[in-house]
Amino acid sequence: MRLLTRRLPPPPVALRRGPLREGAFPSRLHDPRMAALLGLWLGVTFGVCFLTGLVSHFMQHPPSWLEWPARPTWFYRATQGLHVATGLASVPLLLAKLWTVYPRLWEWPPVRTAAHALERLSIVPLIAGAIFQLATGIANIAQWYRFRFFFTVTHYWVAWITIGALLVHIAAKLAIVRANVGSGRAGRAELTDRLSEPEPEGAGLSRRGLGIAVGAAAGVITLTSVGQSAPGLASLDLLGPRRPDIGPQGLPVNRTAVAARVRTLARDPGYRLEVVGPRRFVLRLDELRAFEHHTSKLPITCVEGWAADATWRGPRLRDLLDAAGVPSDATVRVESLEARGGYRTSEVNPSHARDPLTLLATGLNGADLDLDHGYPARLIAPNRPGVLQTKWVHRVVMV
Repeated sequence: MRLLTRRLPPPPVALRRGPLREGAFPSRLHDPRMAALLGLWLGVTFGVCFLTGLVSHFMQHPPSWLEWPARPTWFYRATQGLHVATGLASVPLLLAKLWTVYPRLWEWPPVRTAAHALERLSIVPLIAGAIFQLATGIANIAQWYRFRFFFTVTHYWVAWITIGALLVHIAAKLAIVRANVGSGRAGRAELTDRLSEPEPEGAGLSRRGLGIAVGAAAGVITLTSVGQSAPGLASLDLLGPRRPDIGPQGLPVNRTAVAARVRTLARDPGYRLEVVGPRRFVLRLDELRAFEHHTSKLPITCVEGWAADATWRGPRLRDLLDAAGVPSDATVRVESLEARGGYRTSEVNPSHARDPLTLLATGLNGADLDLDHGYPARLIAPNRPGVLQTKWVHRVVMV
């Protein structure tokens, strides 16, 4: 009877079920070398995306000590286009990277040392932040706002959390990367005990094959979406949510007059433009149209990643400011007919306000400004985000 009541010994590790069993992840591509290579590519795209995102943020919300120049006129277009392109290219890279390192989540024992515990904890904000940034970024360029938070602020702060976790992760994995990447990696094998095994021949998809597949996916996504911002590539814009040549007067529209609730005010025959400075004056619409007009060919670039060239016509902002006696070193605030909204006003620094290309445009591409493009007048200035190119302007005030 005693023999029947004796407890059996615990089953060996080989009998564990699920992802803890031996050989649960048979693919040789779940190895440190593949993870290191994908990590390097992902680090480049994330790094560029982060830096260009900072440019966009500080252009929209510049600190008091920073004044962005008006030239080159294409700078914001290039950086924001690169921001969206690298973000989209990161999607297949991130998916491949997560697939490669997935077995590491099931390591046993889960924590070996205090340093190992810190390394594993840093993965949580890194993975969560990366997925959040890419998912909400894609939602933003598609203008699909089903979340309750303000996108730009949340996106900015989560970017800092993600990049901080990325730097911690890089520091923790640097020895493994050095031992698995580069022509002299065999001589650095002593840096880590997790060097990948040599790749056998004829055993399914190779590292090179996976790398080519992931690179091709990133390339196709980039090539079929970058046309929404790159001049001359609009015909390739198959995946981008915007075609830069489709919309009223050949230009896309993000926010319509109906959405802004300004349709009646903008068409009011009693419309007046007020310019406030040492000499305040008011212009009726016919007087504004009679003001000396100039033409500027400038791109309009939105934070969603699309950009389009257009020919604008209207009085120079600096001429209106001179008529009001506004000093050349003064910042001015441009106000929209919109009653509310985070971008109903924008401040224009002296370098933009005095630039000869900066207009209070009343015409676009050879015709009067369309209502959805800001009729009766809108701001257009070089090297500024589209959200700061205020539409339906009715007041310009010296700050």
